[in-house]
Amino acid sequence: MERSRLSIFQAYDIRGLYPSEINEKIIYRIGKAFMDFIRCRKVVVARDMRISSPSLFNALTEALLEQGAEIIDIGLSSTPMFYYAVNELEADAGLMITASHNPGKYNGLKMVKSKAVPLNADTGIKEIEKMVEARDFKDAEEKGSLKTENVLEKYVSYVKSFANNIKELKVVIDCGNGMAGKTIIPLLESFNIKLIPMYEELDGTFPNHDANPFDEENMKDLQKRVVKEKADIGFAFDGDVDRVVMVDEKGERIPGDITTALIAKKMLNKNKGAKIMYDLRSTKSVKKVIEDSGGKPLVSRVGHSFIKTRMKKEDVLFAGEMSGHYYFKDNFFTDSAAIPVVIILSLLSSEKKKLSELIKSFKKYYHTGEINREVKDKDAVIARIENAYKNGKTTHLDGITVEFKDWWFNLRKSNTEPLIRLNLEADSKELMEEKKKKILKLIY
Repeated sequence: MERSRLSIFQAYDIRGLYPSEINEKIIYRIGKAFMDFIRCRKVVVARDMRISSPSLFNALTEALLEQGAEIIDIGLSSTPMFYYAVNELEADAGLMITASHNPGKYNGLKMVKSKAVPLNADTGIKEIEKMVEARDFKDAEEKGSLKTENVLEKYVSYVKSFANNIKELKVVIDCGNGMAGKTIIPLLESFNIKLIPMYEELDGTFPNHDANPFDEENMKDLQKRVVKEKADIGFAFDGDVDRVVMVDEKGERIPGDITTALIAKKMLNKNKGAKIMYDLRSTKSVKKVIEDSGGKPLVSRVGHSFIKTRMKKEDVLFAGEMSGHYYFKDNFFTDSAAIPVVIILSLLSSEKKKLSELIKSFKKYYHTGEINREVKDKDAVIARIENAYKNGKTTHLDGITVEFKDWWFNLRKSNTEPLIRLNLEADSKELMEEKKKKILKLIY
């Protein structure tokens, strides 16, 4: 097998271009390897709305049936609804066909064990890659079975259990032509709010913009619409609805770490002493909000499988990432874009304040946001910059984080691209710009 094809096996999932990198033949072999590796019987299978998803689903289920799987097909689904189904239906494992926030020319797989525990590079993806390369599979003596199950209604009821008296709000949502159109709209329509959906038609070609709200360019339509409609809030979702980014009533995009702080503060009202986790790119305000609200802050490396594993191990109540992933102990330690939406709407309903007012005290510092630079030798760049700032307090949780009295930065490698990612924050805008300029000069 070509090495380019094997590059689809990534740190957290399987993802690549269709059909050059991921196609029916390769996904058939992945299905075989998955069954051999997990040694499971009852498997939930789901898919998103991408053009290639139906044919990939057929190839995948063919392989699973040959391996004796009892397949439960939940059809078109968001990733959080898929996680819910694996738990609700008490499955041994699950496979979700999606490329998440990637453009329409991509597709992939998210793989979980029972209770929706994810496979990552350290817990199975590398082994499955080796098995796919060797093509050494043994068919089961008895072929499996396939049945369909509609879990949407139960899933909506489940997410509503996280809400509290939502009412009298005007809400704009940008579905991005992704699975939010199927899973978020029926959820929000069940509340007493004025809902204004955008790009709600399922369309895997993403005709309006990529379903990646972490890219500020993809947020502009929502920002304009919120202001035009004089809405209270706006939400944008990625393709498989495991990420969400908010827009306040002024049309301003709310960074994921600020959202983490807002949710953490609300959850700690009834859970004093609980552990709250946030990724190392987050503003210093997150730690302070957690401490001031009676929680125990924990800093984490970036990546959903790493966060979920640590949450379960250390009994963490809630975790948030800059990228718009939010994880809940009471949601099987998995991420969801739907649950943060109902929590924030509940908060707005009870507080009787504008969103911009609720987060004003959190926005104390000046953050660059994540800056990506393509480099040839990622390790050499990190070593060079670590040496240049060796007088700071340095940690190596994920790349390098260097802290000074009035500023800090994190520099880490992309797991999948020849990129270095920089996040930097300072107490003043002038200091932030100065330090950013100096570090970027060293990235080459």
